[in-house]
Amino acid sequence: MRFFRSALFILILSVSLSSCFSRYIISAKQVRKHYASKEVKPQMKIIRNDTLSLCVASVGADTLPMLLLIHGAPGSLWGYMNIMDDPDLQKQFHIVSVDRVGYGKSRLKKRRSVTSIELQASALLPVLALNHSSQKIIVLGRSYGAPIAAKFVSMAQEKIKELIMVSPVIDPEKEKFYWFSKWGRNALVQLFLPGEFNTATAEKYSHADELRKLLPMWQNLDVRTTVIQGGNDWIADPSNIEFAKKHIRSKRSQYIFLENAGHMITYTHADMIKEMLLRSRLFQDKITAVQLAP
Repeated sequence: MRFFRSALFILILSVSLSSCFSRYIISAKQVRKHYASKEVKPQMKIIRNDTLSLCVASVGADTLPMLLLIHGAPGSLWGYMNIMDDPDLQKQFHIVSVDRVGYGKSRLKKRRSVTSIELQASALLPVLALNHSSQKIIVLGRSYGAPIAAKFVSMAQEKIKELIMVSPVIDPEKEKFYWFSKWGRNALVQLFLPGEFNTATAEKYSHADELRKLLPMWQNLDVRTTVIQGGNDWIADPSNIEFAKKHIRSKRSQYIFLENAGHMITYTHADMIKEMLLRSRLFQDKITAVQLAP
């Protein structure tokens, strides 16, 4: 009887966790349905070498300046469909959205999860070869993808025009845990959860230590940097923007605090993100600030 109750509890808990985070995972069936009637469909590509398989989706001519999109945890490259689908952005950018290693079909040395931010960032470096324009690229990272985007930029600053971090989780002292976090580490519960959830859990429990390793990096960033944070964000503590102001020493940086915004700013404030990207497309490297309308 005790075994039955335990098994039932684990099953109910697994279903609850799956339902709770299902909004962050888009299935292949949903992708097919979404693009069934659309004229412009992303081109899929898997970058491979001896140790890496990296799945990317792209729209726009590859001779246009690249806009690289890096997702959070859990998440996937399809989390940026609204940006990839925008016709104005398609005309101005070669938009490349990537599955980080451990998500979708992206793998590093056949490992299911890669908790190292440095390894996550270095695994993205082959994407730079897809830039066939003569211009530097814009990198946008969201949530847990923001520190990975920053580390990626630090590894190739001479090829980067701008770093944009949206709802960033970058302060090692502000890592949030929830009542269900510990259950996500339970081996039996993990058997019933999608692999992306287990990968995200592994990242979460190493994230604070990984962020501490990045502390020296922030003062060495020398590209234009934009940080956008919502005041009602329940995943990324709103004080992350203060961490950014304190640690990012680049004079070419700006900080946007949206008091009533939540975590999914790339959706709730899509027009603002679009305006920023289009303006950035016009700016040359010598211009160091973007003045946004209120």
